[in-house]
Amino acid sequence: MKWDNFAKYTIGIQGARALDSNSVNIAERFGRYGKKDEIKFYRYSFAPVKESLDWLQKVKIRKLVLEKQYRYIFKKLNQLPREINTLILNLPRRS
Repeated sequence: MKWDNFAKYTIGIQGARALDSNSVNIAERFGRYGKKDEIKFYRYSFAPVKESLDWLQKVKIRKLVLEKQYRYIFKKLNQLPREINTLILNLPRRS
């Protein structure tokens, strides 16, 4: 990336942590055995999505990405909550 050190160490690192946290919470769900516990970890992944959107706004305001890149990332991030809800709704029933 061609960002200066300030951008890398503030927005870059924090934004990457937020995105990573999202996928880690989803992955952690697979180590759970109860449906309620699985749903809890899916729901934990919603907050990092919102945090990622906030970091993306900062990236846009500081002109660290092109408008086209911003729109693409924004669209993908906005799809995640719906996709996570679909995963929750499609969890297998347990007896």
